[in-house]
Amino acid sequence: MRVARLYTIDDIRIEEEAIPDPGPGEVLVRTRACGICTGDLMGWYMQRKAPLVFGHEPVGEVAKVGAGVRNLKEGARIFAHHHAPCGRCPRCKRGATVHCETWRKGALRPGGMAEYFVVSAASVAGDTLELPRALTYKAASLIEPAACVVKSLRRGGVAAGQNVVVIGVGIMGQLHVALASAMGARVIALDRVAFRLARARELGADATVDVTTQDAAEAVRELTGGEMAEVVFVGPGSIEAMETGLGLTAADGRAVLFTCSQPNDVLAVKPFDLYFREVSIIPSYSCGPRDTREAMELLEAGKLPVEKLVTHQFGLEKIAEAMRAAADTSAALKTIIVFD
Repeated sequence: MRVARLYTIDDIRIEEEAIPDPGPGEVLVRTRACGICTGDLMGWYMQRKAPLVFGHEPVGEVAKVGAGVRNLKEGARIFAHHHAPCGRCPRCKRGATVHCETWRKGALRPGGMAEYFVVSAASVAGDTLELPRALTYKAASLIEPAACVVKSLRRGGVAAGQNVVVIGVGIMGQLHVALASAMGARVIALDRVAFRLARARELGADATVDVTTQDAAEAVRELTGGEMAEVVFVGPGSIEAMETGLGLTAADGRAVLFTCSQPNDVLAVKPFDLYFREVSIIPSYSCGPRDTREAMELLEAGKLPVEKLVTHQFGLEKIAEAMRAAADTSAALKTIIVFD
C-alpha cells in the first residue's frame, strides 16, 4: 500500500509498505478520506514525532476484522478515533478521558495518510462509530475536528444570549463560529484574513473584526456595550493571541485556550487582575467518545455546512501540494485527502 511519510514539514514522501494485519480486537480499514489537521502544519510539533505516517482524521471501510471483534463487520463505513479511553479508570469516570493512560497510548497503525490502517482494540471498543448511510466520507472527515470544538464549547460553557469571541477563524475557528451561533450565542470573529472573516459571517458570526485595521479591545468593547465577552476562544497557540484573549474576556468570563503553545513559551498573567475580575483560563485539549458522537450527530443533522468548510481536496499522490494549499490562509479552510 501507499503511505505518506513525513520527515519534515517540507519533506513528505509517498512510500510503499506492507498492508498491516489486525490483531485481536482490532480492525483493518481501507481509507476513503483523511483531513489535514491544523496541527499537521505546525512544523515544531510534527518534527518531534518524525519520521511518521501522519493523519488522524480518517474515515473508511472495514476491510478485515481481527479475532473477537463483534461490533463491526467487513464493509462497514466507519469513523475511527486515533485515541480511545479505557472507560474504567478514575479519570475516565470523572469524564477526563484525554488524561486516561490508555487514551494517551492510542494510535492508528501506521496513520491515517495511508491506503489502509489498523484501529487499535481500545478504539474499536471505545470510539469507533459506524457512519449513518446519508453521511458522506467527505462530511465524516470532519467528525474529529468538530468533536474537538464540541468539547471546547462545553468547557467554555457557551449558552444562548452570551457574547462569544473567536480569535482566529481558520477551520477550527469557523467550527466554533458555526456551532456557537447555532447555540444562540452572539459571535464576534477576529482574524487578519479577509477571506476567513467573510466566511465566518456566512457561518453565523454576528460581527467580525479585522485586527490589521481595528484595535481588538476597542472593537469588542463597542460591539458588547462595554461588557466584553463572556467566553473567548483563543485559536492560535501564540502568547500574543492568549494575552489578547484575556483582555477581551468579561468579568466572570472564561478564556478557552484551544491550541497549545510551544513547550517553552510562558504566559504572564496578573493574579490580582484574574482574582478581582474572576476570569477563568480553561485549556481544551482534543476530544473523547462523548464528543465524537455528538459531532457525528451534528453533521448528520446538517448543522455544519460541509461545502463551506472543506475548501480543497487532493489525492494521496499530491500530499505535498495539499499541505501547501492547507497552509495558504488566504484561501484554505479544511483540506482533505481523498482515496480511490
